Amino acid sequence: MSSHHFVKDGQEPALIIANGQMCSYNLLTSLLEWCPYIVVCDGAYARVNDLQIIPDVVIGDFDSIGETQTHLHTHFIRVNDQETTDLEKALFHLVEKGYTDINVLWATGLRLDHTINNFASLAKFQNLRCVLIDDYSRTFILPKYFTKRYETGQKLSLIPLHTCTGIVTKNLKYNLHKEELSFGQRSGTSNEAIGQDLVEISYKTGLLALVESID
Repeated sequence: MSSHHFVKDGQEPALIIANGQMCSYNLLTSLLEWCPYIVVCDGAYARVNDLQIIPDVVIGDFDSIGETQTHLHTHFIRVNDQETTDLEKALFHLVEKGYTDINVLWATGLRLDHTINNFASLAKFQNLRCVLIDDYSRTFILPKYFTKRYETGQKLSLIPLHTCTGIVTKNLKYNLHKEELSFGQRSGTSNEAIGQDLVEISYKTGLLALVESID
């Protein structure tokens, strides 16, 4: 399967395929259709290759790539840096390419340490519009003011990275009024949109992640 179609450079988000649990084939192909530039972390390359997906770039330290078929249209980038994860290597590469909108698949599931580190990468690259996507959720860092229309009952969770203050929400089942959330102390999980108007979320300090969940 080719990952390319005719779009202008920078017109659409890039896609990273990390090395966690595979998502559904329908989700994968739908994102391939809208993301013309594909970066694969080296640990996932064999599985991506088995699906006959030809990425633009495979990146990592190549300690887990093994013997597998390579393609002339794929650029293999070895980064021997043990201080960054393979997902971070992929994100740094896309920053260098000028991308600011990035979707990430296969970043959750399987090893818990990898899932936690991948989630933490959202904070490290907070200036990007980066979304972790799997079959059950979309997760991203919120700007200081965020608004979006959701269907009634849409599950929404607010996850503070460290401590967030001055949080105000509107049109959620359980609203916050200039309140504080702190990792390990208080979070805003399993809230939901009430569907009467746009959901609004604002906060003063810290970093706040939003998880849009599908049961």
